[in-house]
Amino acid sequence: MILEQDLKEELAVAKKKSAKPMLWVSMISMVMFFAGLTSAYVISMKRDDWVSFDLPQAFYISTILIIASSFTLFFSQKFLKNDKRQLSLIFVIVTLILGVGFVWQQYVGFNQLKSSGLFFTGPESTVSTSFIIGITFMHVLHILAGLLVLLVVIYNHFKYKYKPDNMLGFELGAIFWHFVDLLWIYLFFFFYFIR
Repeated sequence: MILEQDLKEELAVAKKKSAKPMLWVSMISMVMFFAGLTSAYVISMKRDDWVSFDLPQAFYISTILIIASSFTLFFSQKFLKNDKRQLSLIFVIVTLILGVGFVWQQYVGFNQLKSSGLFFTGPESTVSTSFIIGITFMHVLHILAGLLVLLVVIYNHFKYKYKPDNMLGFELGAIFWHFVDLLWIYLFFFFYFIR
């Protein structure tokens, strides 16, 4: 019985030690993926059929929302460390709402491109719009994964799984959310300055 308990404790410690490095490895692979896409974008700019255009207004709004969501999640984590569970829960829920708002504004942005005559595919599409919509859509998929992570964090928050001295799941969710936020900021400025 004691041996079984020791084994469970060792497995829990090993899981905690490997969780963050595994997350960092997955984020590095995502960075490489988006670096490849943005590199292909830069190379394709030399094509004769490249078309430059302004980013949709909704992309600016979504950028503000995603930056705000990083702040609310930061404060949520800080409140949790100080054992202010209610405030922490409120701020993580606000983070989720801001994340949903980000996704909505991305959808609005796609429609703004479409109403300007810029399409992802088809005879009226251009290489530049295909790249911007494709890369942005891939990022939205990562944000959707981040929203699922936030839902798990909120669920675990309700179940009292996080404590000031045991926040690993919350920390992992926060690291991933901040990562996809920073990734969007990079993409936004990339598209803004490199046309």
